[in-house]
Amino acid sequence: MMNDKKVVRTRVKESLQSLGKTLYEDYSHKIARTLFEEDEWKTAKTIGIYISRKPEVDTYQIIRRAWDEGKQVVVPKCNPIDKTLSFRTLTDFSQLESVYYGLWEPIVSVTNKISSEMIDLIIVPGLAYTRDGFRLGFGGGFYDRFLSNYSGKTLSLAFHLQIIPHFPVEKHDIPVSKIITDQEVIKAKC
Repeated sequence: MMNDKKVVRTRVKESLQSLGKTLYEDYSHKIARTLFEEDEWKTAKTIGIYISRKPEVDTYQIIRRAWDEGKQVVVPKCNPIDKTLSFRTLTDFSQLESVYYGLWEPIVSVTNKISSEMIDLIIVPGLAYTRDGFRLGFGGGFYDRFLSNYSGKTLSLAFHLQIIPHFPVEKHDIPVSKIITDQEVIKAKC
């Protein structure tokens, strides 16, 4: 079962690598524009969002828009020891530091931890998605652990080539309720 996920991860990563800079920028912009029209975005006062790194959909423009609209932005901080995730406030990109795997995370001394009940919408990262909202992450399980105790809204941003027909789903996997791509908005069936 794990081998199947490894194969899917490898294939999707290869597809994403073939996405040139102009298409990457164009698709990211289309996805962001669509997100801003969704009710989940419009009604959210506090948004949990990851700091993207290529080849993920660009979230920097989304974070700037949230600040412009007066929304509170909270970003994930991973604890690799117990594989848990917490969210901390972000009011400026200077509050980020590069940690393991080249991920950008909030600097603890200049940001505040926010409880999950305070977050209206979490934009969940992933590598591949099925049309029923299941996501294949990058393998750490951080988000599945966090989402198991989260009751707010969830959605994901993905390039259309990240939507695949099937991959193995395990009982601890938690689907997102919506996936926004550069071609469509997919409302999960679950």
